[in-house]
Amino acid sequence: MNGKKVIIIGAGPAGLTAAYELLKDSRYYDVVVLEESNCLGGISKTVEYKGNRMDMGGHRFFSKVPEVNAWWENVLPTQGAKPLDDIILGRESAVKKGGPDPQKTDKVMLRRHRVSRIYFMDKFYDYPISMKKETFMNMGVVNTLQCGFSYIAAMLRKLPEDNLENFYINRFGKRLYSMFFEYYTQNLWGRHPKEINASWGKQRVKGLSVSAVIRDIFDKMRHKKNRKVETSLIEEFGYPKLGPGQLWEVTAEEIKKMGGKILLNSKVVSIHKNDETNTVTGVTYTANGSNCELKGDIIISSMPLKDLVVGMNGVPEKELNIARGLPYRDYMTVGVLVKNLNLENKTDIRTIGNIVPDCWVYVQERKVKMGRFQIYNNWSPYMVKDIKNSVWLGLEYFVQEGDEYWSMEDEDFSKFAINEMVSLGLIRSEDDVTDSHVERVKKAYPAYFDTYSEIDKLIDWLKKIPNLYCVGRNGQHRYNNIDHSMCTSFEAVKNIKRGIAEKNNIWAVNTEEEYHETGKHS
Repeated sequence: MNGKKVIIIGAGPAGLTAAYELLKDSRYYDVVVLEESNCLGGISKTVEYKGNRMDMGGHRFFSKVPEVNAWWENVLPTQGAKPLDDIILGRESAVKKGGPDPQKTDKVMLRRHRVSRIYFMDKFYDYPISMKKETFMNMGVVNTLQCGFSYIAAMLRKLPEDNLENFYINRFGKRLYSMFFEYYTQNLWGRHPKEINASWGKQRVKGLSVSAVIRDIFDKMRHKKNRKVETSLIEEFGYPKLGPGQLWEVTAEEIKKMGGKILLNSKVVSIHKNDETNTVTGVTYTANGSNCELKGDIIISSMPLKDLVVGMNGVPEKELNIARGLPYRDYMTVGVLVKNLNLENKTDIRTIGNIVPDCWVYVQERKVKMGRFQIYNNWSPYMVKDIKNSVWLGLEYFVQEGDEYWSMEDEDFSKFAINEMVSLGLIRSEDDVTDSHVERVKKAYPAYFDTYSEIDKLIDWLKKIPNLYCVGRNGQHRYNNIDHSMCTSFEAVKNIKRGIAEKNNIWAVNTEEEYHETGKHS
């Protein structure tokens, strides 16, 4: 092959999308993907343990970008028949004519109903908080009045939005903020919201506020279906039959068929830059304990921005210090197999075993470290080996690599997490647990504090390297969803194929409203 040699760092959504897009209609590019770990999908991977599957972080497949939806449909077509749980329960299920049958093939995208709630003071609340009877009953008269007066006060006196705390208070009032945002945010990031840049809130909850929820209520009352109300609610989403990692495993198969190479257990440790031409020329990566050199004409990086810049030669001191100071948050997930849940399903949604119907639940209780828990049974019935007789949960903890939790032995951490389940009332006792498994994920969440306030200077410097393209969540140090990450690669590949030097379109993804996906957290 005499075409350009492209090195892609990272086999997550951004990296594999870039590889696929480069190869799908051209053999001009010689593509090699280098992946540090032994699996595909980045934090969108699926971990299998004794026939049960874990979704690391929880991933809903929903996008407002037609190109992304078409891409997903091409890789994993929408179900043409009901999945197992809908068959067992006799539930209605959206199907696409001519689509694959989940009972007969694995390569299928299921259609799932969205249920995500908050667990606080042993009660469930809608996520985001909704203004309805159940909410007020759960909160009680005194709390409801305090929240109302607090919200009115926030409307009369706006705070400067120079931190995340003020951002939330301006939209919800101090009382609701203290109940539902303050502790969870601090638990998630390891920093008080006062220390976090408000841009994180602006990106994640665009237009969401008490007033937006109230407008939505009145719109529904008036039957004005066409009014655009920005919330984080969606009713239905796509989900790969065998978890999010399946999408990327299938994509990887297609990349290999088109001539691309994917090297697992290949960690990039340095990026070579020619200071005279200001271009990158290749990388050094480690594999099987040895250093390997790989030259390339183009590098597409989805590795953490911090590691990319620190591993590059010829970086000015100012930009290098910004990169060194970029913060991240890591997390741990404990897969827990239980006989049943000690949570009453008070909804009108029928489930196998009558478990609560949530895909994931945000835990706001200050008495525990747990941040969220997933119920894999509700993501896909095929994630659980014996769905009729067991519940497969994922308990999520936001930690820092090397801290006391990260450093625990797996068995000790499992015991700690199971004790928290008992404390929350999710199960009656540890005797309800039949098995558990611990997974750790590094640099899962790029954080918006410390030197993040200076990141624009670093981005401006990176944009000037003509053959280096930064894509994806970690590649841009931006809290992207899957569709956002894919869009950065779409834009990068378009520029490469068209010979466009400027990178503004790549970095503009997820800063403009049309890229914002209204119902996905990961």
